[in-house]
Amino acid sequence: MSASDSAAVRSGPDKLVYMANQIGKFFAHQGEEKAAAGIADHIKKYWDPRMRARIVAHLADGGAGLDKAARRAVESLR
Repeated sequence: MSASDSAAVRSGPDKLVYMANQIGKFFAHQGEEKAAAGIADHIKKYWDPRMRARIVAHLADGGAGLDKAARRAVESLR
């Protein structure tokens, strides 16, 4: 796990939401459906399992701050 991943695990959900939304910006030109799939794929491949669990828990608590594509991506991770 990198230092930034470790910091994201320890911090509140705001850092994870920011990261998911930033990934979404990279995929935004593909349209929402493809962007959501790209975000989910990236999270599955590169995020620590604890980070994935925290973003899924954040969604269960309402998912405040998640952009639409990022929200769809996290929904698909449940």
